[in-house]
Amino acid sequence: MTRDGTSTSHYDFDLPVDRIAQQPTARRGDSRLMVINRSTGEISHKQFSDIEQLMPAGDAIVLNTTRVFRARLLGIRENGTPAEVLLLRPLEDSTWEAMVHPGGKLKPGRTVHIADDLEVEIVSTTERRTRVVRLNTSTPVDQAIEKHGHVPLPPYITRADQPADVERYQTVYATESGSVAAPTAGLHFTSEILDALAAKGVRRADLILHVGAGTFKPVDTENPADHVMHEESYSLPARAAEVLNETRKAGGKIWAVGTTSVRTLESAIGEDGVFREKSGETRIFIRPPYEFRAVDRLITNFHLPRSTLVMLVAAFAGYDLTMQAYQEAVAERYRLYSYGDAMAIL
Repeated sequence: MTRDGTSTSHYDFDLPVDRIAQQPTARRGDSRLMVINRSTGEISHKQFSDIEQLMPAGDAIVLNTTRVFRARLLGIRENGTPAEVLLLRPLEDSTWEAMVHPGGKLKPGRTVHIADDLEVEIVSTTERRTRVVRLNTSTPVDQAIEKHGHVPLPPYITRADQPADVERYQTVYATESGSVAAPTAGLHFTSEILDALAAKGVRRADLILHVGAGTFKPVDTENPADHVMHEESYSLPARAAEVLNETRKAGGKIWAVGTTSVRTLESAIGEDGVFREKSGETRIFIRPPYEFRAVDRLITNFHLPRSTLVMLVAAFAGYDLTMQAYQEAVAERYRLYSYGDAMAIL
């Protein structure tokens, strides 16, 4: 069978469980960096701190400044058994869309006791089987979430969240709260690395895409076109659009940090190839074959098999080269996924 990345089963591959990073590196920026050259097919191995050497003056780096909030609420049901509520996004009338566990037990009308000053009321079930919930609290809702919520680490990190995760599962440039998962390619950057890039003449463009839980959902249809893509809200500010247009006009390259930045840029660029201020929701599903119009370089982490994220990488780097890179990552004992190592695709 010829594999070209157009079927979901083409993205089945074995990644050893012991390579899934359960903790971040001791210091931010100490991770490894795989460098993939699309023109030559060469794969080389560096440290993430070498990223400055790869970016010439006049290029632009695009950062997603979303902030992860403490979206995971742990409590008990009326009968005293454990329950979990993962807040996804605020709705109207002080309600939220949420995922709940155990799903079969938490029907409308049920409540989950989180703390003396916080209970979650199950209001209704949505078409996609998530819940609409109401947070009943004697304090402002944001304060109650911050006080009682847990860092929403991804499901493949099997330990409980720890105090260190509050800082480490967050980029150093995070500003606006709204994500239930970190834009993990950005976790490698330190303020010192960003300052060095700026001093070198690499321009910076900030945007926002609030990451939803659907980012971890595997594609379970053999034809990726049948996969229902989750929506995520984004915003490309006018200043960022100006920087990107000026960079392109001067012949510089645009570096997207993370798949979330890619999805935002490819959603926001105009049909004429010009960036303009824009905000909204995107369901863009980037997979082979795809012609990129907004991104020239990509910094990303290693992603799950059968995920929309690894399909995006394959669309950018080429299917064969992407699969080769993943095989080499396993052979070279790279650390994988959110707290793992990075790759730069040139």
